[in-house]
Amino acid sequence: MPRSLDRVRNFCIIAHIDHGKSTLADRLLELTGTIPNREMKEQVLDAMDLEREKGITIKSHPVTMYYRAPDGENYELNLIDTPGHVDFSYEVSRSMSACEGAVLLIDATQGVEAQTVANTYLALDHNLEIIPVLNKVDLPSAKPDEVARQVEEILSLPMADAPRISAKTGWNVQAVLEAVLARVPPPRTAKEAPLRALIFDSSYDAYRGVVPYVRVMDGTIRPGDRIRLMGTGAETEVKEVGIFRPKAEPCPALEPGQVGYLIGTLKEVGDVRIGDTVTHAAKPSREPLPGFREVHPMVFSGLYPVDTADLEKLKTSLEKLKLNDSALTFQPETSAALGFGYRCGFLGLLHLEIVQERLRREFDTDLISTYPAVMYQVYLKNGEVKEIHNPLHMPEPNQIERIEEPIIRAFILCPNEQVGDICRLVRERRGVVERTDSLDTRRLMLTCKLPLNEILVDFHDALKNVTHGYGSMDYENAGYEPSDLVKLDILLNGEPVDAFSAIVHRDKAVARGRQMCAALKEVIPPHQFPVPIQAAIGRTIIARETIRALRKDVTAKCYGGDITRKRKLLERQKEGKKRMKQFGQVHVPQEAFVSVLKSTP
Repeated sequence: MPRSLDRVRNFCIIAHIDHGKSTLADRLLELTGTIPNREMKEQVLDAMDLEREKGITIKSHPVTMYYRAPDGENYELNLIDTPGHVDFSYEVSRSMSACEGAVLLIDATQGVEAQTVANTYLALDHNLEIIPVLNKVDLPSAKPDEVARQVEEILSLPMADAPRISAKTGWNVQAVLEAVLARVPPPRTAKEAPLRALIFDSSYDAYRGVVPYVRVMDGTIRPGDRIRLMGTGAETEVKEVGIFRPKAEPCPALEPGQVGYLIGTLKEVGDVRIGDTVTHAAKPSREPLPGFREVHPMVFSGLYPVDTADLEKLKTSLEKLKLNDSALTFQPETSAALGFGYRCGFLGLLHLEIVQERLRREFDTDLISTYPAVMYQVYLKNGEVKEIHNPLHMPEPNQIERIEEPIIRAFILCPNEQVGDICRLVRERRGVVERTDSLDTRRLMLTCKLPLNEILVDFHDALKNVTHGYGSMDYENAGYEPSDLVKLDILLNGEPVDAFSAIVHRDKAVARGRQMCAALKEVIPPHQFPVPIQAAIGRTIIARETIRALRKDVTAKCYGGDITRKRKLLERQKEGKKRMKQFGQVHVPQEAFVSVLKSTP
């Protein structure tokens, strides 16, 4: 195994979703003999069931490969496969911090897409050497020359020497390895410098505790060393170090430039933080590594266990998941309807869906989630500013001066003929189109400003429907802007149900209120008295449905006689229902919460 830093290359693969990152990683593993042919399968680095089912990469996956170049030299290549979806851009950013170069993969049939642009800028921010590669050139619909011109015009990357490959068949993939060896710089390290290793990911093992994944910048880590995590102050003795091939494989030491894992006696989940610096306890480094920019959640949702006895299990599961997913945040909250749970922060709706699914599968936790919300800034008349993502914490309307909501700048790539439909979709979501750029003869890029709240639930689906699957979108934060927002309450028998409360734009409140009332009418069982379901803004009722009462035939045993006998029985029943309505409580089954919160857009 080479120990010369000149023979080490650390690189990642970045691309828009579905442009072939994981397939290219498979071919590189085959070409370097890292995985025997009998063990080879598609998307070998996508280890999670969810990744295989959805056909997307969710987690970054490190792997060490050894390659004998045509000149006879042996090289050590540390590859990190990255996700392509906009919700997982923080995973890409963390992977880039452990690399010196990036292979930018572009689909020769689709051309430059939204995430291609975003990931290129991310790589430039990390000062990486970018190697553009055209994939799928063997398909009949491939336009490699046209796409190469697009890349030069939009991304300003020279394409003269860009490899053209087919990752699926393996054609010309060796050219990618040759380009990595020629263009990605080897790692740099200061001689005799104290140990500094960057934690770029971690996982939890039930028997061995927290397992940090590290990229060693300076110094060496060996079993038996006592190390300190500079951010948290936690100390431990190293029991084992190793590399990924792609399964964990122990080795004698991790040296500068290497990517691997270390196992100590770190049992507490809070001891390890992504972006922290590992150093020797006896001879620590003075300066930690720069680490990562703090991730700020964009979408918030309450997660509650279906069985209230599972609250502690949910807390432990969230802590273990956070180890592997630094963008997830959570804090305890209570709901009158759903009991105790956690208010969780996510980067987007796919991120929320993936976290929920991982909690169900990996930790066997049954959950109810509340309607997703964003973080609003509420300016009060006394000069105070409150950040609110839970409708329950919204101050009274007479105390509020104005409410500001988060705005995004979206970059939408679409075919020319669908531009009118896209503009209409953006206007329906309270957005504006700022500019239009022509990419080529067939496609445009629209730059739009939209409220984040409007793209939360079904915007991506609507975009794909309008563009027949050819549209793509990426977005970035664009600050906050004032908006006419109101708190919408749902009342059952006059009592507000906090789990159904939401902050909505005033123009959309009536439609949303009617939708919620109609959905609840379908799932709440009838009671002994009529149950009014109302949507309200403050004290103003804007929508209503009524669940009719169960009716018992009290006159069934009344044979013949005067009509007044029947009337007396019916009046007595009416009085009883009136009293019951006054004191009775509406029982909302858990299934109703689940179905309504799932079905409401």
